[in-house]
Amino acid sequence: MTSLTRRILPLLLLCALTISASPAQTQSQTPAQTPDTGISIPAMDPAVRPGDNFYLYANGGFIARTKLPADRAAIGVFSVLSDLSFKQTASIIEDAAKANAPAGSDERKIADLYHSYMDESAIESHGLAALKPHLAEIAAIHNPRELAHALGLTLRADVDALNNTNFHTANIFGLWVAPSFNDPEHYAPYFLQGGIELPNRDYYLADSGSMKEIRTKYRTHIAAMFRLAGLSDPEARAIRVLAFETAIAKQQISLADSEDIHKANNPWHAADFTAKAPGLDWPEFFRAAGLDKLDTFIVWQPTAITGEAALVASQSIDGWKDLLAYHVIEAYASSTSKALADERFAFFGTTLSGTTQQRPRDFRGDVLVSATLGDAVGQLYVKRFFSPEAKAQAEAIVANLIAAFRVRLENITWMAPATKKEAITKLGTLQVNIGYPDHWRSYTGYEVKPDNLFANLWGASLFDYRYALSRIGKAVDRKEWCMTPQTVNAVNLPLDNGLNFPAAILQPPFFDPKAPAAHNYGAIGTVIGHEISHTFDSEGAAFDSMGRVRNWWTPEDLPHFNTVTSALAAQYDTYTPFPDLHVNGRQTLGESIADVAGLAAAYDAFHASLKGSLAPKVDGFTGDQQFFIAFGQNWGGVTRDAALRQQVLSDPHAPGEYRALTVRNEDGWYNAFDVQPTDKLYLAPKDRVRIW
Repeated sequence: MTSLTRRILPLLLLCALTISASPAQTQSQTPAQTPDTGISIPAMDPAVRPGDNFYLYANGGFIARTKLPADRAAIGVFSVLSDLSFKQTASIIEDAAKANAPAGSDERKIADLYHSYMDESAIESHGLAALKPHLAEIAAIHNPRELAHALGLTLRADVDALNNTNFHTANIFGLWVAPSFNDPEHYAPYFLQGGIELPNRDYYLADSGSMKEIRTKYRTHIAAMFRLAGLSDPEARAIRVLAFETAIAKQQISLADSEDIHKANNPWHAADFTAKAPGLDWPEFFRAAGLDKLDTFIVWQPTAITGEAALVASQSIDGWKDLLAYHVIEAYASSTSKALADERFAFFGTTLSGTTQQRPRDFRGDVLVSATLGDAVGQLYVKRFFSPEAKAQAEAIVANLIAAFRVRLENITWMAPATKKEAITKLGTLQVNIGYPDHWRSYTGYEVKPDNLFANLWGASLFDYRYALSRIGKAVDRKEWCMTPQTVNAVNLPLDNGLNFPAAILQPPFFDPKAPAAHNYGAIGTVIGHEISHTFDSEGAAFDSMGRVRNWWTPEDLPHFNTVTSALAAQYDTYTPFPDLHVNGRQTLGESIADVAGLAAAYDAFHASLKGSLAPKVDGFTGDQQFFIAFGQNWGGVTRDAALRQQVLSDPHAPGEYRALTVRNEDGWYNAFDVQPTDKLYLAPKDRVRIW
């Protein structure tokens, strides 16, 4: 995986159709904020010394009072705000469902898709019958050419594919269409590793007792899915599928290695695939996938593609048929039958994440509609919930953050003039989009039926795939967003040299026009700073101001950067959420760099916004204290152990507890809270990581 759609959201497991509590439940677990205060005083634990455990100091009260409902894997500030966004989105979908919108309109599609999810009797009547023809097509495969055709026919694309360690489809490969590494003015097709259902390869290969137990339960789950879908010999099929996915996992590369952009830039001509990845009938694969007219692809993980293609020759056709059948059943479980959907949740929700109960069905329906018809819902969302005034104030904060970064870049002493000039140029051409895109995606051609969820989801997958194919070779639309306005998140797009801040994250507690500047800069300001800093971090540094992969560092500058950031990786390696599992500092390095740099720039921007005045105290807290507490409270949360383990193993973000400890590297934090060498979090000035 890489993070070319770079996100700040920690893994809170808000899986669209599996996990989380209703908004009412979540809100009841969240301490109310003091009316005139940006920071939440009840969320804090003043008994904890800030220099010993700043995370608990800022969030101890919240953690002590928060009990996870059965349908939640985690609760934190991000999930609370996500629940608010979903509640807002639900009002839009419910209104559309009640209205009699014209056939073919976006509002009618929203209504019909929601109805199809809520009509459980129709799912029971039609779902399995709709699945069986696809299973029959797989069962009819008899030779390698037909297998290659089937693999090409099931290839799918996702604009957000790179936020996953591997690409989860019925295929062993994933397709991502984005600006080319080497020609950022035009879209190119990227090939990625895929073909496994567990979060990443470690779940198949790790020797620990917990992983072995998961694999045993996974095999039982696979057998149950085959049985519920009406296939024979489910136990034997499950054994073969698990062995097959393990063979695929052995070919894949790690998340940390996937984040090296220079290793990912591997242009292959179509003719190269047969020589470099023998085993698969590539011409037939490309023909079935609609890619036979293309000449060049960028292969992200070439060793994985080569290894996975070789499995076509080394594995039996029957093994492939079992694998493809299982993946199709898994992908469409929610639209096939309640029994299949419940079994899927029992494993992926309960076993992998520790959640014992699903979210209410109407909530899951809202999530599905918002994800499938994102821009259609988003247009209505911003009209109702995002004011021009909020947009203007957020834009002002962004401008101040960019100005702070410019000053920091200009004052860097270790960077050569040529490198510094390139960095400032890149900052100057950074395209920042607030709230929502300038234009919206059309859903013309996507047919939605009010009583056939399976057909709607199958059609949506094909619609998105064809949309992706239609962009290949065309001029890049740098105003296009990769997330919807109702998404609580933010993103840096190095291929576009751009940032997106959706409307939904620009709400309390991250952003409140009525809150003190100290809070807004400590909360949303550090988020904005985080995203800006990705422009220059361990991956952003690989792209120039035009989004082209190009090394713009002098030979002397890059080793300095690598030395400093290696120290940060080592710092995170010391964080151990479980006795047998520590944070992988290299895996989380890009996000950790962004946290450090974003915090420092937001602190500067906060002080610049005061224009020489002293920030007012609130409840006895100075402006600087409010700023750092607001940052710490961004990351407060409670997470089930299973979900936390999954995050540490498969997410490029460190757990929130350790992201809050970024303050250890900021001199202002030491002064604000009188942190002394005897405090547990104290770092000597020479050991504090300073990057920009």
